[in-house]
Amino acid sequence: MSSYLREVLLEIYRGLYYHFGPQHWWPAESPFEVCVGAILTQNTNWRNVERAIENLKTRGFLSPEALHRLSVEELAGLIRPAGYFRIKAQRLKAFVDFLVSRYEGELSALAEKETDEIRKELLSIKGIGPETADSILLYALERPVFVVDAYTKRILLRHGLTTEEAGYDELQELFMKSLPRDTQLYNEYHALLVACGKHYCLSRKPRCSSSEKNSCPLVRVMT
Repeated sequence: MSSYLREVLLEIYRGLYYHFGPQHWWPAESPFEVCVGAILTQNTNWRNVERAIENLKTRGFLSPEALHRLSVEELAGLIRPAGYFRIKAQRLKAFVDFLVSRYEGELSALAEKETDEIRKELLSIKGIGPETADSILLYALERPVFVVDAYTKRILLRHGLTTEEAGYDELQELFMKSLPRDTQLYNEYHALLVACGKHYCLSRKPRCSSSEKNSCPLVRVMT
């Protein structure tokens, strides 16, 4: 990747960080809770995920062993606030059953493996795609793997840094070949892109420059 692209990506990061400040993401009390949240947050907002996780916590089910003992139907009832709860119950059970059967429910045992091997295993679990697998790697296992989501692609597209045809792997490579392999940088950068997407780079009507005071921070960075 060119030094120009590296500088552009770093300028975007600096602009977002200056505007939003540190995001302290992922909000969780344990790495396993991060994994649960990464699966439940698919196609919903974080507030709904928090309600579902709170249900698991208050009933004493937020552990691999406890979730492993639940039926899919019981789990679906507990995570109902997260939406698509039947599908997500199946996905969460698949992840937990994998963790229990292969690693005796110990996330730390999985973490002993190389990053590429962990990613391959996670992607073999039904219902876990690249974004979820990479969220687990970055936020739960602290591996320098850049997470790409819809906000990432939308922002890059609107600033002419990618194409509509670019897939997940291509977008991830753009960041990982241009930026230092740094877990904290990747963590903060992804969280800042999400913040920008939620507040300014909306899918239908972006708030690029509604006023000087409230304009998107990237308007100043990219002009």
